Amino acid sequence: MVKMVIFIGFGLVVYNLGVALYHLVGSKGSSKTLLRALAIRVAISILIFGLIITAHLLGLIEPTGIKLTVQD
Repeated sequence: MVKMVIFIGFGLVVYNLGVALYHLVGSKGSSKTLLRALAIRVAISILIFGLIITAHLLGLIEPTGIKLTVQD
């Protein structure tokens, strides 16, 4: 469930980047929608980061990848 919410959040971030790019290229001097799209992207990114940290601390997700061990 948590992974699906994170995946949807990343999709929203990409969508808002596309909206911002569209308004950046097609803007005739008004940057209100561009700034709103970028602000929403930042807010969603912060929420995703907080969700990942919280889910890790609660044990809902576990890190996988490179093991950080020292070999003698």
